Amino acid sequence: MNHCFVDRDALPLSTWLEAFPQARVVRRDQLVLLPADEPVVLWVRQRSGEALDAAMPTAALAAWQLLVLLADEPDEEVVADALGRGASGCCNTHAAPEVLQQVALVVGNGGLWVGQSLLRRLVGGTSRALAARSERPPRVDWSTVLSEREVQVARLVAGGASNREVAEQLSITERTVKAHMSAIFEKLGLRDRLQLSLRINGVQV
Repeated sequence: MNHCFVDRDALPLSTWLEAFPQARVVRRDQLVLLPADEPVVLWVRQRSGEALDAAMPTAALAAWQLLVLLADEPDEEVVADALGRGASGCCNTHAAPEVLQQVALVVGNGGLWVGQSLLRRLVGGTSRALAARSERPPRVDWSTVLSEREVQVARLVAGGASNREVAEQLSITERTVKAHMSAIFEKLGLRDRLQLSLRINGVQV
């Protein structure tokens, strides 16, 4: 998968190039020069104080299948607006290289990447809605296909815990958490944390 960072001034951050050494960095007005049919993750930066319309004009970006908004000041409203315009995800402009690589893996596999706070809000809303319909018959127990440790990890993640928080609660490393998450996604046929949260809370995904 190729990567292209789009910025007002085409000034790359060191973390971008550390995550993807072969990535291109272009100004917004150079976007039309790129072949829109090539397999590429388009990372679009929204600078501090800048309107989303300026950073992510719908007409100019409509042809791109995989687009991630890099927001200098991300919040739930920005994330929701970006996803509504067709983005596959949104994260902080200054995210660490390993986070950018994880975002690329999720969206490259057809998943959706959202911020931790928004994920928790979505999961919380789903849980409350399901609690109000507790009389509904449960689905087939998903935990039967997972190991005991994977079940523990899955339940914590479904509650909105980050990899670091899971590692701390279970006294394991973040690397081990990531390995468990990969196994959980594969065994349950899921793409991302949001789908996992919905599955565990009894929603068909």
